[in-house]
Amino acid sequence: KQWYQRRVRGKNREARRMGRHTGAGKRKGTANARMPEKVIWMRRMRVLRRLLKKYREDKKIDKHMYHALYLQSKGNIFKNKRVLMEHIHKKKAESARLKTLQEQAEARRNRSKAAHERKQARNAQKHAEIFAHIEDNAPEEES
Repeated sequence: KQWYQRRVRGKNREARRMGRHTGAGKRKGTANARMPEKVIWMRRMRVLRRLLKKYREDKKIDKHMYHALYLQSKGNIFKNKRVLMEHIHKKKAESARLKTLQEQAEARRNRSKAAHERKQARNAQKHAEIFAHIEDNAPEEES
């Protein structure tokens, strides 16, 4: 009889792995008693913190971004690892975009400054030529 029960229990275990025999009628404890929220939270925090640590060591994020994301993780901002990774990629892309925009603006400023200086030099040269021409053609006053 024992070997028979063991085989049935084994089959039941396999069925439960596939999700059978776990409906509302089979449950005795609350959802929190069956799988505590605290355990789920701890697992999630460990996963997120492990990812952040790995990204920091691989130099994918700097220490400032690490700290901000660490606190956001603790504050329940990220539902899971995928959401955190998407957020990191989005932040990095945004910072890269801002950096290129700043570089373009700086280049634009330098170009306009150089053009302005060239224009000033050209105007100064024209003025010098005009004044030289006037001085050459000016009648000498007799004293």
